[in-house]
Amino acid sequence: MAELGTTPDLDGADLQLAIVVARSNDDVTNRLLRGAQEALQRHGVQDPDVFWVPGPLELPVTALALAEKGGHDAIVCLGCVIRGETFQFEVVAMQTAAGLMQVQLDTGVPIAFGVLTTEDRDQALARSGLKNNKGADAAQVAIEMANALREIQG
Repeated sequence: MAELGTTPDLDGADLQLAIVVARSNDDVTNRLLRGAQEALQRHGVQDPDVFWVPGPLELPVTALALAEKGGHDAIVCLGCVIRGETFQFEVVAMQTAAGLMQVQLDTGVPIAFGVLTTEDRDQALARSGLKNNKGADAAQVAIEMANALREIQG
């Protein structure tokens, strides 16, 4: 068997993807969405479905519903959690990550994690800009993983 993954397959021409975006911190998540959409278009993905949810904790259940419904080769989840003065940051960040991991393990549908977890708004803006956009990175991961799983599963 040949080595798989040494060079990422970023051809998205025949892929159907969904993007789930948290509305909280929407000044940042809109930038992540724009980056993801531009990356998908650049790699040939046409018209990804976009779903908005209230916050990061709603990303896993929405991703699960989409994965179970079928029709998407991968799902990109975008959000932004900015540290505050309480323990909520840790709870939201960890439970969102754990929930999204569980969805992909339970369904076999790749879930690309594009949820920023930052100390402050400046860090979030720096990671959602034109040159450094974690939404674009997550979109590329979704394409690569959808193609890799197709190759593995035949």
